[in-house]
Amino acid sequence: MTIIISLLLLASLLPHLTFTAHVNVGIVNGTEAKPHSRPYMVSLQKDGRHACGGSLITDQFVLTAAHCQKKNERLTAVVGAHDLKNKHDSVSISVKSYHKHPDFDIHTLLNDIMLLELEKKVQQNHNVKMISIPTQEEDIKPDSDCSVAGWGRLSFKGQKSNRLMETDVKIMNNTACKNKWKKHYSAPQMICVYGHGGSCSGDSGGPLVCGDTAVGVTSFGDPKVCNSRDRPEIYARISAYLPWIYSIISNAK
Repeated sequence: MTIIISLLLLASLLPHLTFTAHVNVGIVNGTEAKPHSRPYMVSLQKDGRHACGGSLITDQFVLTAAHCQKKNERLTAVVGAHDLKNKHDSVSISVKSYHKHPDFDIHTLLNDIMLLELEKKVQQNHNVKMISIPTQEEDIKPDSDCSVAGWGRLSFKGQKSNRLMETDVKIMNNTACKNKWKKHYSAPQMICVYGHGGSCSGDSGGPLVCGDTAVGVTSFGDPKVCNSRDRPEIYARISAYLPWIYSIISNAK
């Protein structure tokens, strides 16, 4: 494979992509987050190893990327973590059901969004809290200050981080992003960002946060370099999926 893959995800799916974007992205040129300053962050794990990021949006639902689960793969949600080596701070919860967007396309990564219903409700505390999502469909102003976080690689071929890393980013103008990604960018469903730091292999599904609201889900980026200026990172636009999100949550038993 010429594309760096985080841990165990997507090894069998990537050859079918119609364009070579890397998926499962994390953080480069970032700094270690203050422990538990992002209590909504979730580490999605396979066989005890970090595989994807996610965000806790209700006491029983995690929002992540649809490509984070291969067919019949079982994931565990770890909440309350900062250093993944420190098991005392975190709680592991099995996933009860997987809700990929019905129009998710693995070839184009359009509608790359998924809800995970947990086996039990999360007990909120100092280390574990929910994050809000938009209340209506909206376009975020270009150059708005936002941030991303994750446990992914610190450089394109570098080590993954056991401790949560973060970096500030800015929203890119839709036209500028379209010019860079061409047909692979769909403004109604996607958001572009740019900045000194950004995404790398290791943490798809993590949230793009503007203010105190999760507005995007980490989806894909340039296949050859992390935090590329030529092909900026792409996020699924959460506000485009609000009816679907609320429908899944309201139908949960």
